[in-house]
Amino acid sequence: MYLARFSYDVLPVNRRRAIDFIRREVEAARSNGLNARLLIPLTRGQGGAALQFEVELTNLDQLDQFRSHGVGSDQETGDWMHAFSEILLTPPMVEILRVNP
Repeated sequence: MYLARFSYDVLPVNRRRAIDFIRREVEAARSNGLNARLLIPLTRGQGGAALQFEVELTNLDQLDQFRSHGVGSDQETGDWMHAFSEILLTPPMVEILRVNP
């Protein structure tokens, strides 16, 4: 199993909007049968992400499929990504981790 973790950096004024975007991403992942969650750090180091999204994958192909069609059609996903990117301070940091049983 793999974990894909997306870390997002946003201004405090945009935090609520970012949470709404990520919740939509969580709902889309779950509707596609994936286990996903929104993580809100209570503490963070300098340069740490304000918000994170995690999704569990059984194979890495699922990541490409989800990122391409995750929140609806290709057009809806593209629109979602574009709108979300407008409030991000930097591109999301993506970590792919292998879960060691």
